[in-house]
Amino acid sequence: MIKRAVAKGIGHYLPERVVPNSEFENSLDTSDEWIRTRSGIERRHFAAEGETTSDLAAHAARAALADAGMVADDIDAIIVATSTPDLTFPSVATMVQEKIGMTRGYGFDVQAVCAGFIFALSNANALIVSGQADRVLVIGAETFSRIMDWEDRATCVLFGDGAGALILEAADTAGTPADQGILATDLNSDGRFREMLYVDGGVSSTGTSGKLRMQGNPLFRQAVEKLTSTAHRTLEKAGLTETDVDWIVPHQANIRIIQGTAKKMGLPMEKVVVTVQDHGNTSAASIPLALAVGVARGQIKRGDLLVAEAIGGGLAWGSVALRW
Repeated sequence: MIKRAVAKGIGHYLPERVVPNSEFENSLDTSDEWIRTRSGIERRHFAAEGETTSDLAAHAARAALADAGMVADDIDAIIVATSTPDLTFPSVATMVQEKIGMTRGYGFDVQAVCAGFIFALSNANALIVSGQADRVLVIGAETFSRIMDWEDRATCVLFGDGAGALILEAADTAGTPADQGILATDLNSDGRFREMLYVDGGVSSTGTSGKLRMQGNPLFRQAVEKLTSTAHRTLEKAGLTETDVDWIVPHQANIRIIQGTAKKMGLPMEKVVVTVQDHGNTSAASIPLALAVGVARGQIKRGDLLVAEAIGGGLAWGSVALRW
């Protein structure tokens, strides 16, 4: 027998305000057709004034708890993946802990930008496998609308706000690739690529939050290669191959990256959960949002093998093989 982290509940939250591509035509030299062609994005959600990352995360957490049939104090730990926290400190996780009424356990944040949810899942898996927690609430939540340069048409049209949450629970399994739960993970980073995606401000450098900066074309080339290689390594660690995959659940950054990665993995787009058209790039929230939508659509079913993969600033990238 081997202990694994098994998915027990999923939930998500999107702010009420929906921003179609056409809204940018009034202030930028852009168009709905230009944005759709280059990114696949049709609309995104923006948080309301006064609505914070912890608010979005708490909504998603409550939805996941309801889906799992649990209450807040059933949870041992909360891990929040975010690059847009409410405050420099304390962590968003502790704010969520208070907002959902959790009076025990612990919480902390993980910052790996768009790869944050993958890094958070890997940490949650380690806590469960090592016996330090039995139930972990893993959340990806972002308010990227707060760090956009609204004069940069190449970046500000790509991002949106939202949150997704997944509850993992310890379970004894047979220790085979047929087990439910997280079967393998793969994490990577390389600081030499920092200039491809970063925010030009911070507490110890400028004392400001800064604005997002991105080198789109070089990042695209890095993304397809690195996402394909990390997915392959994770499957190899799990004793599986691409032919065993039921669904790719990718970071929803750009439809071209999603298509390019699927092609290199030899998998049809019919096996890819795609939500980028509705949410834009929600950074660490994009994979749990896609998971929640895939489950709600009836695409993802119990027993399906999923590969989730993401790349973000750092550069940081990784993947998880999870049997639902």
